[in-house]
Amino acid sequence: MNATNELRHSKIPLAGGAGAMPVVGFGSLIPDPAAARRAVRTALEVGFRHIDSAELYRTEDAVGDAVKEALEAGVLKREELFVTTKLWNNNHRPERVKAAFEASLRRLQLDYLDCYLVHTPFAFRPGDEFFPVNDRGEPIYDTEVTLLETWRAMERLVDDGKCRSIGLSDITLDKLEEIVAAARIKPVVVQVECHPYLPEWELLDFCQRHGIVLLAFAPLGHGMEPKITDDPVIKSIAQRLGKTPAQVALAWAAQRGTAFLTTSTNPDHIRENFDVPVLPEQAMREMQDRVATGVRLNAVVNTGVPGFVPRTP
Repeated sequence: MNATNELRHSKIPLAGGAGAMPVVGFGSLIPDPAAARRAVRTALEVGFRHIDSAELYRTEDAVGDAVKEALEAGVLKREELFVTTKLWNNNHRPERVKAAFEASLRRLQLDYLDCYLVHTPFAFRPGDEFFPVNDRGEPIYDTEVTLLETWRAMERLVDDGKCRSIGLSDITLDKLEEIVAAARIKPVVVQVECHPYLPEWELLDFCQRHGIVLLAFAPLGHGMEPKITDDPVIKSIAQRLGKTPAQVALAWAAQRGTAFLTTSTNPDHIRENFDVPVLPEQAMREMQDRVATGVRLNAVVNTGVPGFVPRTP
């Protein structure tokens, strides 16, 4: 990690000279587009320099508008900003990948993308439906395309020059190993659910050995039960340090070598989540040794259907 005295300004270099990802990132999974636009603009003004979106979130337009406003207002320069978005499951066929990528670029109003991720390893039936289902309500998967074939099309995006890096999301270690072994251009980022109740130590070790950034989503547990911010170990550390439990959990994420994404529409929470403290080594050991709860909150790795995203047409 290329760290400054403050974790909030730290960056992790990407393999292959593809730039560096800010450790502290802002996610745009916010159902109301107007609220998403305001939240992203606030995040940029607070100091966030990584904005994460996805075609599925339907927030790329809002992100693009907020980024354009911030650039025109002189809040930041384009080269200071890292933007990530994702290829959705219905576009896994190689002939659909480039068109999906270019559509995302247009919505984001950008000339290039810093990182493009395969949103999940699961291919859905190609078409305009985000969630094609059968008469039993089960996803209709596309059995005519493999993840490696999709990955080859992702590699060609890097060759074309408008996509600086590529990666994977919502993927398990065994599937990641298969892509790393076969890829011409290796994934530089893996975005997965990761927090004190799901530390993903084995996956993190693999990523670090292969120069891959583990980007944690839901680092605070998405506010779901059991609540990470109510954990007695985390609350005790926060009280000793004069910080909030959320800040402690985010500092733990940063200091163990991952990048992370937080999301909020509350300006106070956005500022709080950017103000990441440095934890003493004793606190880091307590987090590893004494946090006892273990839970996965999002079953997307098993089905390709994200648990936090509303299933609307």
